Amino acid sequence: MKTMQRFTVSAFVAAVVLGLTGCAGMSAQDQNTAVGAGVGGVAGAVLTGGSAIGTVGGAAVGGIIGHEVSKPR
Repeated sequence: MKTMQRFTVSAFVAAVVLGLTGCAGMSAQDQNTAVGAGVGGVAGAVLTGGSAIGTVGGAAVGGIIGHEVSKPR
């Protein structure tokens, strides 16, 4: 089971990294939102042992944090 969890997290990280290569036309705030969602999803998966709810929740929280951190003043 551990092998499957590691594969899932690795595949998710690879998808995020490949997806971020298309961020050239995005604003800084959009890029930070995407990065926050990716990092949050990975963190949620790791902290909850690969739970789908933990992954989605982490992605949502990470996206919100990434969006708010880079908000124009």
